[in-house]
Amino acid sequence: MNTFIDTTKYFISIMAELVILFLGISTLIALLFMYVSQDKLKNWMSGKGVWGNIMGVIFGAVTPFCACSTVPMTLGFLQAGVPFGTVMSFVISSPLMDPLVFVMLGTFMGWKVAVGFLVLTSFFAVIFGMILDKMGWSNQVKNVRIKQNGHEQDNAEKPEGFINRLKVSFITAWEDFKNVFIYMVIGVAIGAAIYGYLPEELITKVAGPENPFAVLVVAIIGMPLYIRVTSAIPIGLALMDKGASIGAVIALIISGAGIAIPELTMLASIFKEKLIITFIVVVFISAVLSGLIFNMILVI
Repeated sequence: MNTFIDTTKYFISIMAELVILFLGISTLIALLFMYVSQDKLKNWMSGKGVWGNIMGVIFGAVTPFCACSTVPMTLGFLQAGVPFGTVMSFVISSPLMDPLVFVMLGTFMGWKVAVGFLVLTSFFAVIFGMILDKMGWSNQVKNVRIKQNGHEQDNAEKPEGFINRLKVSFITAWEDFKNVFIYMVIGVAIGAAIYGYLPEELITKVAGPENPFAVLVVAIIGMPLYIRVTSAIPIGLALMDKGASIGAVIALIISGAGIAIPELTMLASIFKEKLIITFIVVVFISAVLSGLIFNMILVI
């Protein structure tokens, strides 16, 4: 009974914090895009060389896009003439980092983890975007057109006045919240179950710092899972409480959220099979290397 009570308390406390963070940060981001033109951001991303890749990562990191809107945005960038490498940096970084994820990581796992996660995911997105561009794989893009999703605010009529825009921003955040609510509940529930019932010895053996293959094993386990970062963080937090290494948790978050089956399915309508497979490999390598770096450098 005590274990059940502790598990329930864990679920309620983590869920309450997630709801507050999600609605608050998502409202602020939606409000920001009421004032910032996405056309300007597209122009910035059209820069040559590494600067374009960096801008692609920045745009991917500040926009809380889901797979259904990331893919139309990707096609829009390609059709607007944004360099292929820049687009790939955006595609790699977009599902992994946004302001909400950064705040959640800082709140639940510490700001060193949040900053480290941001730096590493950004670094690998820039590097792999440049590599794919240098390899000349822009020929792996199909000549197709996808109907634009309703997330584009630049083409919609924006309300006048700060209060009205704040209201619309909250409504947008609420709609996004409803779309991810079930994933959030599932993620927190799994985390609570791990926290309350999974034997600590098992977690330590599989994903603990004493297992030299923990990061690799957990990254492989995360690949077939479709878990949003907002769902993966509570799971990772519970795993850490049970003895998992920070590197294994980071590998799980990156591989689980970065290799999302719905996004891969939609990307297959733009990219050829060779590039889809390469994208999976790129995210997996990023997950493993990030996990290993976290284990070597960061001590929680």
